[in-house]
Amino acid sequence: MRIVIAGSSGLIGTELVTSLRSDGHEVIKLVRRKPAASSEVYWNPAAGEIDSSALVGCDVIINLAGAGVGDRRWSNSYKELIRSSRVDTTSLLAETAADLKLKVFIAGSAIGWYGDTADRQVDETSPPGEGFLAEVVVAWETASKPARDAGVRVVNIRTGLVASKHGGAWAKLLPIFKFGAGGKLGSGKQYWSFISMRDEIAAIKFLIDSPNISGPVNLTAPQPATNTEVTKAMAKVFKRPALFPVPAFALKTILGEFSQEVLGSSRVIPKVLLDNGFKFADPDIESAMRTLATK
Repeated sequence: MRIVIAGSSGLIGTELVTSLRSDGHEVIKLVRRKPAASSEVYWNPAAGEIDSSALVGCDVIINLAGAGVGDRRWSNSYKELIRSSRVDTTSLLAETAADLKLKVFIAGSAIGWYGDTADRQVDETSPPGEGFLAEVVVAWETASKPARDAGVRVVNIRTGLVASKHGGAWAKLLPIFKFGAGGKLGSGKQYWSFISMRDEIAAIKFLIDSPNISGPVNLTAPQPATNTEVTKAMAKVFKRPALFPVPAFALKTILGEFSQEVLGSSRVIPKVLLDNGFKFADPDIESAMRTLATK
C-alpha cells in the first residue's frame, strides 16, 4: 500500500515509518519544509496548505501530528498550540482524504477523551470526561468528520501512555529509576493506561488491515496499572529500589496545570481491539517495562 504519515518524525511516527517500510509498504512523509526526497510531500496545516496532487493514488493517511502535552508548562499560548496542532492537522487531512476518496484515515487521538475516571473502567462506548484535554480530544475527533461524511473509513486511535525509552513520560522517568531515586507520584493510587511501543505499532497496522473497524479505538494495554504498580514493576525490572515518593504539591509546583493529568486516574480498557482478536505482546505493566530494558 501507499501510506501517508503526518508526524512521521515524532516518537510513534519514527517507529511506524520503519515498520511499514520493512513490511514493503511505500511511505510518504508530510513535512513542513522543502521536500528533500521523493518520499516527502510539503504541507502547512496552520495555513491549510497541502500538495494533495502528490498524494493521488495513496491508500491510507495516518495523522500522528500534535504538540507534546508534557513538553512544557501550560501557558495560555501553549494550550492553544496543543489544541490547534491537533485540530487543524486533522481537519486538513480529513478534507484531503475525502477529496482523494482514500480507503482509510487513521486519525490520532488520546485517552484524554475520558478525563479523570478514578478507579472506574471505561471503554470506547464511554462519554467524554471533563477538563482541558478532554475538550481538546472531543474537538480533535470531531475534526475528522469530513472524511467520515465522504465515506472514508475513519479510525480515531485513542492512544495511552506509550512505553518507550526514546521519548514521552518513561524517557523522563527511566534515568531517575536507574539511579534508584524513583518513587510513586502523589498517592500512587491513580491508574495509568499504558501501551508498549511494539503493541502501539502492531495495533495501528492491525487497524489499517481491519475493514470492519471504524470510530474510536483505545490503544492501551488490557491491564491498566496504578502508579504504585508501575513503580514496583520498574523497580523490579531495573533492579533498583523505589525510593523518594514525589508528593502532589511538588508536582503541582514543577508541572503546573499538567500535574492534573499526571495525578489524575485513567482506567481505560481496549474493548474494540480485544473484541476483534488483537493479541497484545505486552498486556501487563511488567512486560511493557521489560521492553525498556532491552538494548
